[in-house]
Amino acid sequence: MGDKVKYLLEESQIPKRWYNIQADLPKPAPPVLHPGTLQPVGPDDLAPLFPMALIMQEVSTEREVEIPEPVREVYRQWRPSPLFRARRLEKALGTPAKIFYKYEGVSPAGSHKPNTAVAQAFYNKQEGITKLSTETGAGQWGSSLAFAGALFGLEVKVFMVRVSYDQKPYRRALMETYGARCLPSPSDTTQFGRSVLEKDPKHPGSLGIAISEAVEIAATNDDTKYALGSVLNHVLLHQTVIGLEAIEQMAMADAYPDVIVGCTGGGSNFAGIAFPFIGAGLRGGAKPRIVAVEPAACPSLTRGKYAYDFGDTGHMTPLAKMHTLGSTFTPPGFHAGGLRYHGMSPLLSHMKELGLLEAVAYHQTECFKAGVTFARAEGILPAPEANHAVKGAIEEALRCKREGKAETILFNLCGHGHFDMQAYIDYTQGKLVDQNYDEKELAMALAGLPSVPEPA
Repeated sequence: MGDKVKYLLEESQIPKRWYNIQADLPKPAPPVLHPGTLQPVGPDDLAPLFPMALIMQEVSTEREVEIPEPVREVYRQWRPSPLFRARRLEKALGTPAKIFYKYEGVSPAGSHKPNTAVAQAFYNKQEGITKLSTETGAGQWGSSLAFAGALFGLEVKVFMVRVSYDQKPYRRALMETYGARCLPSPSDTTQFGRSVLEKDPKHPGSLGIAISEAVEIAATNDDTKYALGSVLNHVLLHQTVIGLEAIEQMAMADAYPDVIVGCTGGGSNFAGIAFPFIGAGLRGGAKPRIVAVEPAACPSLTRGKYAYDFGDTGHMTPLAKMHTLGSTFTPPGFHAGGLRYHGMSPLLSHMKELGLLEAVAYHQTECFKAGVTFARAEGILPAPEANHAVKGAIEEALRCKREGKAETILFNLCGHGHFDMQAYIDYTQGKLVDQNYDEKELAMALAGLPSVPEPA
C-alpha cells in the first residue's frame, strides 16, 4: 500500500481549470461544416442541441478554461483519482519497465465519464434546460449522465445500443436507479429508429444510430438538449482533469512517462490522460510516445479514412473531419461497447495526422487475456474497453523487456468491469470469440462518405 498512498493528491489539488490543447497545436483542426452549405457552423447552428457555454468551449482556443466551483464540488466525491505503480504486474511480466496507471474506476459510475457528465449537466441546468437526451454503448456514459442528471434535477433519456442493452442489464439497471429512462436503440420512439426497424426488426444497433435518435429528441423538443459522452472538443476538454492530476502525481513519484497508452473509441478518456502531456511537449517539455489502442473489429484510427463525415447514421449532425469507417457502418457486437463507434474525435484525428500520436488495434480475446493478467496481479478488474489500454501497456512493457529498456509507461485504467461479468464468464468458458467487421460493408460505408471539396 505504501506506493499507492504515495501518489494520492490532496482534495485541494483537484485542478481548477481544464486544459484546452487547441491553444498549443501547430496547426488548427479543420472546421466543422454545415451539411447543407458546407460552410463552417456557427454557434446558432449548434444552439438547438447544446447550451451556449458548451458551444463556446467547443470552439475556444484559450489554453485554460475555469472549472465552475459547483462542478469541482461534485468532483470532490472521487477526485483526485489515484495513480498506482503496478509493481506486481511488472514482476509478473519480468519487465525492467516501470508501469503506472491512473485509475478512473473510483467514480460513482465506475469510469471516467462523470468528469464531463457533471459539467454538461451543470451548464444545461444553468441555461434553464430540464431534460437531456443521449446515447450510450456499454452504458458507462449513460449511467454517468443519469448520475449527473440526478444531482442537478434533470430528466435523462438514454438510447442504449441494442446489443449492449441485451448484454449489460446491470448498467441499464444503474441508469434506472439514478432515475433515467433507458431505451434499446434502434427504438420505436423516434422516426429514425422506426425507419431502421422497418428494414431490420432485429438490428443490433450502433452508436451512430443511437446518436441519431438522441439528436432527434433534442432537435424536436425545446425543453431538451443533447449530451454527448465523447468525440466533441468540449467533452475532451473536461476529461483533461485526468492528465493534469497525473502530471502532479508522476512528479510525486519522481518519474515522467516515456510512453502513454489509452484505449480509444471516440477519444475522451485517451485525450483526458494524453492531452496535458502532449501539450507540455508542444510547449518545450519532454515528448512521450503516445499510443492509442482500439478494437480490431472497429478500427477507425488504423483502418478508417480521414475525411468529412456525419457523426450519426441518420445524418442529423454537422460534418466533421475525422478518421471514420463511414456513418452507415455497423460494428460487430463485441463486448467493449464503448469503443463501437464509426468515427474518432476530430481533434484527436487531426493530431494523428500531425504525427503527435500513433495507433494500434487488437482483438477482444487478447485484450481480455491482458485484463485477466492485470486483475490477477493488481486486483482490479478492468472494463472491456479498458482492457485495450491494459493490452497496449503490457505490449510496451514486453517490448522494454526484449530491448532491455527501463522505460516508464503510463496508462489510463478508465473504468472497472464489475458490470461486465458475463463477458468475463464467456471468456473463461472459451465462449468469447474475436469478431471481424464485414469488409464489403466497410467498403460500402466508405464509398458513401459525403463529397466535400478540398479548400482552395
